[in-house]
Amino acid sequence: MKPAFSIIFFTTLAGAAQGLAVTLAVAMLAGAMPQGAAAMLWIATGTLVLALAASFFHLGHPLRAWRAALMWRTSWMSREVIVLPAFIAVTAAWALALTFAAEASVAANVLPWLAIALALLLWYCTAMIYACIRFIQEWAHPLTIVNYLLLGLASGLVAACALAAFAGDATFAAATAKWAIGTTALAWVTRSLALARNARLAPRSTVQSATGIRAPRVVQTSMGMTGGSFNTREFFHGASQRFYRNAKRIFLVLTFAVPIALLAWGLAADSRIACVLAFPLQYAGLIAERWFFFAQARHPQNLYYQTVS
Repeated sequence: MKPAFSIIFFTTLAGAAQGLAVTLAVAMLAGAMPQGAAAMLWIATGTLVLALAASFFHLGHPLRAWRAALMWRTSWMSREVIVLPAFIAVTAAWALALTFAAEASVAANVLPWLAIALALLLWYCTAMIYACIRFIQEWAHPLTIVNYLLLGLASGLVAACALAAFAGDATFAAATAKWAIGTTALAWVTRSLALARNARLAPRSTVQSATGIRAPRVVQTSMGMTGGSFNTREFFHGASQRFYRNAKRIFLVLTFAVPIALLAWGLAADSRIACVLAFPLQYAGLIAERWFFFAQARHPQNLYYQTVS
């Protein structure tokens, strides 16, 4: 499939912001809020708004985006469109409450629980947009949901650690670093399981059934047309096999190995810079991971076209 960079930025930014909000919610419920918690929540809210803005860039008619919510009974995308603004509203309300030092029970108890519930629901809705497409075998599996949740939570924990280290809150930075290492390692395991599963997949149809040609061996020698079409533009990622393989190596290193190593170093050496560096490097890996997630998916129509040249 062709990766849409607006969706790549949307899913990775929103996932990290959800993870950051969940981290702060759990910390507040546990009575261990960090210094500058309100500022962190504003960052989470701003990141969610930025992610929402990024999602508009792949729309043919952005002004009609509101119509996406109309099919909420049957469409996971419509449900995502409804849940995301609700989650943004909750994080913004929570940030306002903390900014103005409101100690009311609503701010202390209800909003963190709402943030956790809506974050989980948003992860589920986003992942199900892809997991519900049964003919894309690489996506149609529970690991798609698990990986969206764990990668978002891991990046949120790493972001919380980086922000706490930047603010000089060593206690919260150390606590979140430990959780970030464990969550990132778990996400590494589940993403590796998905990669291993997808590598073993075989198309349910054949070239013969796709083309209607019953010869024992069918090989495409040309695209069959003088120019491209919607099918050849939107269902092929267009990258070379070398780029494709390198994207996989890059995301495995940057998303998992590098942040784990940096956070471990930060804990061992009490290094603030190591914790601060972990998030931007992991986010670069998440961009590569999400590109690979889309590029690895093979649409059944590609059995007919096979290649675009």
